[in-house]
Amino acid sequence: MKIYTKGGDQGKTSLFSGTRVPKHHLRIESYGTLDELNAFIGLLRDQQAAKSHQEFLIFIQKRLFNIGSHLATESDKQKAIQKLPEIKDDDVYRIEDEIDQLNENLPRMTHFILPGGHTTVSYCHIARCVCRRAERLVAALHEEADFNDRIIQFINRLSDYLFVLSRKLSKDLDCNEIKWVPGEPS
Repeated sequence: MKIYTKGGDQGKTSLFSGTRVPKHHLRIESYGTLDELNAFIGLLRDQQAAKSHQEFLIFIQKRLFNIGSHLATESDKQKAIQKLPEIKDDDVYRIEDEIDQLNENLPRMTHFILPGGHTTVSYCHIARCVCRRAERLVAALHEEADFNDRIIQFINRLSDYLFVLSRKLSKDLDCNEIKWVPGEPS
């Protein structure tokens, strides 16, 4: 199979169903941003982190591919949608459980925290920001297209998870969390 098809040379691409849409279509922006998020999570997974974090990130990456396949398929293509792996309540609960476990031994938050302190922590914050952008795009798409509400829930929990993971990594890597205190001189 050739990698280049020349099908996108005119600024259009195909959805899973074969429908051609502009490359700037909200559906393409949505799953394209999830793809970008998945790449950043892969970068994060390649960093210095506990094996349990790396394994959980693989779970996340696989679910992001599942979500992308749903977003790349129009809701009126029921036959194709029925074949796609579903995002389930258990997937959302699994992220919530992971957040609770990570948060268990972290100091109580009293202020916003400046991203940074270690490269691994910074990658986690970048992934969180890309996740929030993906969430905004997917929410906008949801106003136009019908798809499972759990997709938005999953992405919303994922950004929370990435924030808590950044705090856990800061603790594990013995990094100082720098608090943002409004009005405090630098």
